[in-house]
Amino acid sequence: MFDDLKGKKVLVTGSTAGIGLEAARSLASAGARVAIHGSRSADAAQSVLEQFDGGSDVAYFQADVRSSAACKALVEAAADHLGGIDVLINNAGGLGGRNGLESIDDDFFDQVLDLNIRSVVMVTKYAIPFLRKSAEQSGETSSVISTGSIAAREGGGPGASLYGGSKAMVHNLHRNWVKEFTKDNIRFNTVAPGTIDTAFHEDKDQGTRDKISGTIAMGRFGSSAELAPAYVFLASHAASGYVTGQVIDVNGGQMCP
Repeated sequence: MFDDLKGKKVLVTGSTAGIGLEAARSLASAGARVAIHGSRSADAAQSVLEQFDGGSDVAYFQADVRSSAACKALVEAAADHLGGIDVLINNAGGLGGRNGLESIDDDFFDQVLDLNIRSVVMVTKYAIPFLRKSAEQSGETSSVISTGSIAAREGGGPGASLYGGSKAMVHNLHRNWVKEFTKDNIRFNTVAPGTIDTAFHEDKDQGTRDKISGTIAMGRFGSSAELAPAYVFLASHAASGYVTGQVIDVNGGQMCP
């Protein structure tokens, strides 16, 4: 079903670890040509590239996507290397820290919103011409997939109000962009992870982890590998060409619609 991903040109932001890395690896295994991205140096990223199957067509690009100029440079560099962009995955983002409302200052506000909103808006903005051209040339849809969160619907944990709010905005941005760009055959979908065993939860002690696991129907945290197939599905025109404007929840039953 995913044979159409062979040779597809894919940019995945925030893909040197966790969910982004597993999504990039799965797409590369399906035959896609993948541009991965992170903030570390090219030398430091060499160990990440070594995690891909031999023969995978993968290149690394460094950028601080909290900057609009860096978003533009990243998209242009990736498109130049790949020869265009067929699929964009906006995975860069993060908690940014835990601050209750009364502890939020301008620096913290800017940090969280730049990481979770500016990166998505600006990377997508600069990718649109390439995605539009891809759809025109292929006769198929191109695809934008962003990583949302269960926190977009339930608000997030203590000190994570800006994170949860920013992820809710990601969900809603896609709903708007469907109205703007469906005429160009560009699809927009969101993958909303539940509690996934990544660096995001490294600050939690075992008691807290056990308490959270008790709120999940499957009784455990998910893994990045369990998220990756959702991105592969949404990247494939053959599998999801009529799917747009959707939020795909992958949360082990932690929250059901």
